[in-house]
Amino acid sequence: MDTVEHQAGTSLNRVEIFDASEPNTSNYVSYVKNLIHRRMLIGIKDGRFFLGTFYCIDKQGNIILQDAVEYRSTRRSSPSPMEHRVVGLILIPFSCRTSCHVDCSIEEQLSILSIKE
Repeated sequence: MDTVEHQAGTSLNRVEIFDASEPNTSNYVSYVKNLIHRRMLIGIKDGRFFLGTFYCIDKQGNIILQDAVEYRSTRRSSPSPMEHRVVGLILIPFSCRTSCHVDCSIEEQLSILSIKE
């Protein structure tokens, strides 16, 4: 099970994405289909962030972003300036992810949250 945070303005909502091997996956498949071509910001364990367009997710929870840009801090102290570089297509392993933010409206957030059983 993985958690995806949806961001609209300053509010964050958490939605769980369930493993595709669980029963009654049609709701979850349609949920993931709704994420295709949306902007997504993914944080990883080493402190970097990747901003790109959601392309797909596999059964293991690995996410592929297209047109991605990597952001990383240039110093260890806070606040620090961020460097960025274009990386294009990137696979982000499930084991490395710490957060996922999806760009969507408040109405979409509410409809996505209603999927929970």
